Amino acid sequence: MPVKIRLQRHGKKGKPYYWIVAADARSKRDGKYLEKLGAYNPNTNPATIELNLDGAVKWLQNGAQPTDTAKAILSYKGALLKNHLAGGVRKGALTEEQAEAKFTAWLEEKAGKIGAKSEGLAKAEAEAKAKALEAEKAANEARIAAATPVAEEVTEDAPEAVTEEAPEVKEEE
Repeated sequence: MPVKIRLQRHGKKGKPYYWIVAADARSKRDGKYLEKLGAYNPNTNPATIELNLDGAVKWLQNGAQPTDTAKAILSYKGALLKNHLAGGVRKGALTEEQAEAKFTAWLEEKAGKIGAKSEGLAKAEAEAKAKALEAEKAANEARIAAATPVAEEVTEDAPEAVTEEAPEVKEEE
């Protein structure tokens, strides 16, 4: 039975949410699966990925073929690297400790890159908010400046108009 590691779509229209599953290649996209390995939410920035690393490596070692998108996700989370290192351990090129050390070093480096991206996005968002606030303040000041002379003219003319109209009303009575 050919097994694929692929994405199974869930969520609303326009708001996709995917499960990462190991499924028979002949089953439907959203149909029966053998094991749920994780979840992928592309709606967040950066995308949220939850993955059972050991389960994914087990399926890879048993011959499951990931689809292109699933392969990118597995590579991003380190499942393909862990599978590669496990192959080296089986062949005797590495010891288990060396493989684990390489994997943890890679995870730390990857966490640093993700943290830097998150900080960059937060900084850009803060700068955009500050710029929008400055533009809003400038627009408000311009609106107030444009409205202030008109308000002064109206207040100066209004009492005169009222005083002129009041005697006319009295004369008519």
